[in-house]
Order: sequence, then C-alpha cells, then structure tokens
Amino acid sequence: MYFGIGARRGVSSQEVLNAIEAALEEVGRDKTDIRMLASSTLKENETGLIEASRELGFEIKFLPDDVLNGFEVPSDSQASRFGLKGVAEPAALALSDNKKLILKKKVYGRITIAIAE
Repeated sequence: MYFGIGARRGVSSQEVLNAIEAALEEVGRDKTDIRMLASSTLKENETGLIEASRELGFEIKFLPDDVLNGFEVPSDSQASRFGLKGVAEPAALALSDNKKLILKKKVYGRITIAIAE
C-alpha cells in the first residue's frame, strides 16, 4: 500500500501517525502493509511528515507538481489554489503498482490521506 499524505502547515508527527493509524483501521490493514509514503514537494520541509515517516521506518517521497498533476483524481482538492489537482490521491497513485485507490482521500484533523495499491 502507498499512502498519499496532504497536511496543513505545522502538523506534528503525532497527528500524522494518528491519521495513518485511523486510515489503516478503515481499510482493515496494518503498518506492515505500508510500502511508502508520498506527498508534494510543497511539503518537503514539514518536520511532522518527515519525523512520522522515520518513526514508522518508511521512506517518504516528495513528488513534483507535474507528477501529481499527471493523474485524474476522483475528489476535488483545496490544493487547486496551489495549481495542483490534489496531493493525497495523486501522490498515492503515482507510487502504486496497480494505480487503484483503496481509500479515497479522507481528512483526519489537519491531515488528508489516500491509499493506493
């Protein structure tokens, strides 16, 4: 599973970890099923995302706008104000093998998560 993550500025690693845990519960999976985390290059300095990925023991890839905009996504996104079609859904799809969302983007507090396989 590939997690696409959008986040508000200044989120804590605990917020990210709680959101990931909630998303895992929704799809009936656990942390061992995670292959990688992804977000936008707009978030590459968000320490909460970086620290959470380290705590989980997974790499987080920060994808450029052209990659994120290369996917048609099912949900509207506030990222459109930054010229993006989305963050969570396209980030998850970009890394996934099957290009199939198993969890459309869902907001958990200040974190948005989508999961693809």
